[in-house]
Amino acid sequence: MAVIHHTTMQPTKLELLAAWLPTRSWYTAADGGPRPAKAGGFRIDDPEGEVGIEFMAVADGTDDDAAVYLVPLTYRGAPLDGAEHALIGTSEHGVLGTRWIYDGAHDPVLVGQLAAVLTGRAVAQDQSLTDTPDATVAVTLALGVDLADARPVRVAEGPDHTDVLVGAPGTADGPTLRLHRVLRGGPDTAPGAGRLTSEWRRPDGSSGRGPFADVLAGGAGVDQT
Repeated sequence: MAVIHHTTMQPTKLELLAAWLPTRSWYTAADGGPRPAKAGGFRIDDPEGEVGIEFMAVADGTDDDAAVYLVPLTYRGAPLDGAEHALIGTSEHGVLGTRWIYDGAHDPVLVGQLAAVLTGRAVAQDQSLTDTPDATVAVTLALGVDLADARPVRVAEGPDHTDVLVGAPGTADGPTLRLHRVLRGGPDTAPGAGRLTSEWRRPDGSSGRGPFADVLAGGAGVDQT
């Protein structure tokens, strides 16, 4: 069980994302530059209690039609070996000290725990409360798909999503976790093998709901060439 610390981070997560978002292929530039604001999301506990896992919805700007992005983040007390390309930045946490913050699509702990939620072995948690399931999250379980040891094998960026091929090292045609980076409305039911949906807040105060992550069958999603 993760413990939520209500404290400061310097720089803040949003300050780091203001610099990082424009480097992504799926980011659409907003007038006046990036102005990220927290718009929802949820957490997943790390069974080992070492890595913070957060799926953050981020609105870019204050216009009613501002884009809302999904940014899965991991927070670590030391650098993740081999993941320098996925580092968003470092921040000083008021309780825990220096935290290395990563794009979670490349972090094996986040990928493994997202797979656990999608197969019913873990439950999404509230962003701000300790040991409290997030009631806005709905999961269509990925049945008949081997996600027992899901680790990122290859990560590919699309125009509005990130595909994470998962499996053992050397896997070429395992299942894929698709992260919907640009959040849009959509059904809770899955067109593929499994789906996680949740809610976010628009700048005008209304709520949106749609898919955050899908499970695609082996060989689908990630470019196999």
